[in-house]
Amino acid sequence: MHMAERFDEDSLRAVGVRIDAEHPEGIIFDPHQPQLRVTDLAAVRGDGIFETMLVKEGHVRKFSAHLERLQRSSKITGIGIPPAESWRAAVARGLDEFRTRSGLPEELSVRLTASRGVDGEPASEDVNFSGTYWALLTPVPQSVQASRGNPISVALLDRGYDATAAERAPWLLLGAKTLSYAVNMAALRWASEHGHDDVIFTSSDGQVLEGPISTVLIGSRGEDGRVHLHTPSPEVGILPGTTQATIYRAAEAAGWTTSSGPVTVEELRGAQFLWLTGSVKLVSPITRVDEQEFTADPEITDQLLQFLTQEG
Repeated sequence: MHMAERFDEDSLRAVGVRIDAEHPEGIIFDPHQPQLRVTDLAAVRGDGIFETMLVKEGHVRKFSAHLERLQRSSKITGIGIPPAESWRAAVARGLDEFRTRSGLPEELSVRLTASRGVDGEPASEDVNFSGTYWALLTPVPQSVQASRGNPISVALLDRGYDATAAERAPWLLLGAKTLSYAVNMAALRWASEHGHDDVIFTSSDGQVLEGPISTVLIGSRGEDGRVHLHTPSPEVGILPGTTQATIYRAAEAAGWTTSSGPVTVEELRGAQFLWLTGSVKLVSPITRVDEQEFTADPEITDQLLQFLTQEG
């Protein structure tokens, strides 16, 4: 990467921070200028991992949970990553850059990326800095903020493997958040072309998995008014949802019940309420699955959004 410590204020639509052995606490670069070497494995093979977090009024939401999941992806893929304190320092430096240059937006998206680096040319003999690492901070569009809590339509799409693939074929890297998102983006384009807003992936043997960039949440309200939440478990080779985990902690404190485990397509179609959850878009109630209509519960949806304001 070729970096500039400072850059023109007019280009401050985003802030980039590189981490390497010489700059373990990060160095600012202009993300609107060429940075990544064309021989980097992130560009050549999509060989890398990432996490995306939300910053609200200067506070990074679920930072520890995202760093833990990045470490999980690191172990699955064998990509060495900098220690947590380097990522935290880099994000803090990026936030300070926004404050200095243009003021801190109300909401920012922070993407942490770790590439395996250039094939045969490690950036450092230190395994913690042997790849290419950066944090990218960008304002969250108003359209995304306004869409939270709005009903969506989803398509069920076959992911192409059965529910035992994660255990049977670890080389598929299921459960790691990798840069290889071409299939996920293709699924979202297919859904859009067919009149849907999003996707829920299913296994070839009829298990519900996850969305391309989200976690599936199923809900029901009992006759006594008590709400129960359920989500597919990571054992089927999906990402453990950080937003879903935050909702569960708050829901349990509020007296709701929660669970995780296998979910069949038939069970999904028989659900009372459905949502997709994610770190930036937060909560989206599902009112259509393929051609089947579902009822949204605005009260529960609003409470789910409220739960996410209680995180530390």
